Amino acid sequence: MRPESSLIPRRILSVWCAQLALDRWRTGQGCKPGEGADADPLALITETAHGPRIDVANAAGRAGGAHAGMMLADARTLCPQLRAVPGDPAGDRELLEKLAAWAMRWGPWSAMDPPDGLLVDITAVAHLFGGEKRLLADAAHHFTRRGLHVRLAVAPTAGAAWALSHYGPPHCILSAEDDIAERLADLPVAALRLDDDVLAVLRRLGLKTLRQITNVEDGETGRDAIQRRFRNRRNPAANPLIRMDQLTGRVPEPLLPVVPQAMPLAQRRLAEPIRHREALDHVLADLAADMVRDLEGRGQGARRLELGLWRVDGEVTVRALELAAAVRDADHICRLFAEKLDNIDAGFGIETMRLRASWAEPLAMAQGDIEAAAHGHGTSLAACIDRLTTRLGPRAVSRPVLHPSHLPERAQRWQAPLEPEPVQQHELRFHARPLKLLDRAEPISVLYATPDGYPRRFQWRGEIHEIVRVEGPERIAPEWWREKSTTRLRDYYRIEDTQGRRYWIYRHGLIGDGRGNDRNGGLPDWYVQGLCA
Repeated sequence: MRPESSLIPRRILSVWCAQLALDRWRTGQGCKPGEGADADPLALITETAHGPRIDVANAAGRAGGAHAGMMLADARTLCPQLRAVPGDPAGDRELLEKLAAWAMRWGPWSAMDPPDGLLVDITAVAHLFGGEKRLLADAAHHFTRRGLHVRLAVAPTAGAAWALSHYGPPHCILSAEDDIAERLADLPVAALRLDDDVLAVLRRLGLKTLRQITNVEDGETGRDAIQRRFRNRRNPAANPLIRMDQLTGRVPEPLLPVVPQAMPLAQRRLAEPIRHREALDHVLADLAADMVRDLEGRGQGARRLELGLWRVDGEVTVRALELAAAVRDADHICRLFAEKLDNIDAGFGIETMRLRASWAEPLAMAQGDIEAAAHGHGTSLAACIDRLTTRLGPRAVSRPVLHPSHLPERAQRWQAPLEPEPVQQHELRFHARPLKLLDRAEPISVLYATPDGYPRRFQWRGEIHEIVRVEGPERIAPEWWREKSTTRLRDYYRIEDTQGRRYWIYRHGLIGDGRGNDRNGGLPDWYVQGLCA
């Protein structure tokens, strides 16, 4: 039973969009359920390593034998006329995010329940709609108008509301006075939101309903037995005891509310459609100026900008721009977009233009250099990187940064040009490194007096080199925290041949270390990794 409390009892609305991906596809095609393109067997698929797999099938497809999780090849053996359409998980998640913000019309906050659900806190709100029944009816009506199939439920906890919306009767309500465990006792264990492998274990143990789990918990040693079985599973989705306690309210469940943010937006609805580049640049300059004023008022700078152009015939063209650092400069924005508008097809004319900052960061006000601005001298590093990125591509400009590893091929990584360097907890002190490293260490054949002695001669790329000077070795042990136990250590040498050419080579392993392969009888391997000055 719920403990008595003077606080207002919590009420959670669970919204399960049972066919979110299919409903989104259907809306995009402009057809109603069972009509048009949706009347034939259809399935949304995802490419996997073993071939296309079905994510969801429509009613005609399910009637033909296709269902979620089935491989497309197997489904077509049962239903040869099944039509396969690639799914769009990113688009589905974006729709879910928009629905979460829209669903706050029924409560002060809402949270996403991926991949196809929402949780809305309606505590002390239902009376504004005339009671919880009318609130559910209103929610069902509005979701149906958006072309979404939903199942709704209201309960004192998020776990109970989720269980009822997925496995209970449609649009049901669990009052605050009800015994949650007793009311939900006949639901399957899948109502606990557990991982598939945990559900398989519970079924093998004969636990198929919530009543059976409750009976085991009430026993003298039942809860301890389940706890021992899942003692190493601290993830709630992998521990039935945690999920059961969350469902009944014995343990609070943290939820992450969706906080919608109004991003800076500038828009122009043109009196007459424009087709020429000069007019397009003029409107873009006005939009950039409006965007800068909006950003100044917020104390922010844009990191990602999206320019949308609506043509008279309904076609929409979007050009995106991602900046190296937060920017609040109208001229700089116009220069970057100028290169992206060269291939714009205006058709019969563009009637609406919209500039939106989809990513903004805090940017403090700064005093500009009046003299430099007057003479047009000076270009900031961020502006230079933005222009290079716009011309060469988003991944063409990067910089190397040190990485905490003693292995030469792991001692640096590439990152965005203006991203802060990672903090080094310990300073790595290396011996002198060659100026040029090969992209990948290349094997060489080495002649030496003894396996542990200095190299005398080596063959690389079809040429034999006589060694006249040797410096080393510098020993580098394997990184035991990420390598296998059979990884061999390295001894590096700086060598010079008879023609004065210098190389950086290493011996991979030691004789008799027991970590060699059968190919060379356990002898060390030799590689050249760099060229010395």
